[in-house]
Amino acid sequence: MSRLIRIFDTTLRDGEQSPGAAMNPDEKLMVAKQLARLGVDIIEAGFAYSSPGDFEAVRRIAQEVEGPTICSLARARPEDIDRAWEALKGAPKVRIHTFISTSDIHLKHQFRLTREQARERAVEMVTRARGYVEDVEFSPMDATRSDVKYLYEVLEAAIEAGATTVNIPDTVGYATPQEFGRLIRGIRENVPNIKQAVISVHCHNDLGMAVSNSLAAVMEGAGQVECTINGIGERAGNASMEEIVMGLRTRKDFYGADTKIVTEEIIKTSRLVSKITGMVVQPNKAIVGANAFAHASGIHQDGLLKEKTTYEIMRPESVGLGKSTLVMGKLSGRHAFRQRLEELGFKPTEDELNRAFERFKRLADQKKEIYERRPCGRRLPHHCGHDEDQEHAGDVRRQGHHGRDGRAGRGDGAGGGRAEDGNRPRRRHGYYRRLRQGLPERAQQVSVLEVPQGRRAEDPLHLSERGQARHFRMMPVPFLLPNRYRFTTAIVS
Repeated sequence: MSRLIRIFDTTLRDGEQSPGAAMNPDEKLMVAKQLARLGVDIIEAGFAYSSPGDFEAVRRIAQEVEGPTICSLARARPEDIDRAWEALKGAPKVRIHTFISTSDIHLKHQFRLTREQARERAVEMVTRARGYVEDVEFSPMDATRSDVKYLYEVLEAAIEAGATTVNIPDTVGYATPQEFGRLIRGIRENVPNIKQAVISVHCHNDLGMAVSNSLAAVMEGAGQVECTINGIGERAGNASMEEIVMGLRTRKDFYGADTKIVTEEIIKTSRLVSKITGMVVQPNKAIVGANAFAHASGIHQDGLLKEKTTYEIMRPESVGLGKSTLVMGKLSGRHAFRQRLEELGFKPTEDELNRAFERFKRLADQKKEIYERRPCGRRLPHHCGHDEDQEHAGDVRRQGHHGRDGRAGRGDGAGGGRAEDGNRPRRRHGYYRRLRQGLPERAQQVSVLEVPQGRRAEDPLHLSERGQARHFRMMPVPFLLPNRYRFTTAIVS
């Protein structure tokens, strides 16, 4: 029987430490409710002492989200512990997570404490937290650069003081999987009372090994993994929850472990976090990237059409996607080309297929991807992981759009002056009203900008090009465009 690994989600705390990813209490609550549907065991809702907004977010999540244990982070200081309890009290399932560094680098240069002083403070604060709640987690920060004998002593003292979970953080992403696995094994073998607590791990991705280190720890007996949706977090991020969960689920035969995560909610959760934080998921990101279940090679497409398991080790439906995608391009084979034509309702003869395939290959050498279009010129949204706004931006980037007279734009990039009056797009006031309703309060106006030929629609533009030096974020918006122009829309803040 597989061991059940607890998933401790810290998207709302460590994930929020990604530059630009801060969330307000309403946004945090929305994500927390989705995390509950996803089936995480513990939600670290925030750092209650850090700000009134984070205190309110922790309080509301503790009161309104059912299912997971709700946790607040607290430094090893009395005021932090007390504030965490104030935010959590009254909720049914709560945890206080307190921490202090154990590495000599941190103790000497940051905390200016001796080893003995740090150990004593850890014991005092675990004891204080245990006076409020039954569930207390202790983390020796920068554990992977700490002297292991001293680390064992601190963990033993924290457990004796009442810690029910001891978390081993690779705070700066320094460890390798073999090294981190040995550390977890050493803790199990050398901390006398370790069986009274759950061993947890919290790995950062500075060297790209956060997921590997976490899975190595599971192999050595860790019972909880701390991670974030899409792997967001401080600096290079944290261990990616979806990769850990699907790694354990897909290779249950190897790891002998699994989680309670409802994997069909993974894509929905990933996109919600991406939308709220503004952190775009890279297309080749494992599990949740737009290309994770997209196949471009003709050899792979042929195998996939014959038997899914030839080139897919997971079903896209298992993570919440409808189906895989065959991307039509210069590497596509005849089998995939015929399949796509049949999906569109065409049943060509062998001779017709050969001629069409030859023309397709010539076109594919000139374009990155071939796709069909609606009569209005909009691209059909069949590529998994892309919403229509993104696809529309692709249309603008590659093809141009209809002018006011209904004729398709040439997409030749000519121009540079103002469009002739008779060919200007009509303002779609109703659309802009709907757009404005969804804007944050800080957004002041919507400006239409011209994108120069040869520049991608999502490239950063500066409003100073139009005489307005302000920062903004890009948001592609569908509307009628005149011939020979490329446009996108900027939300000014």
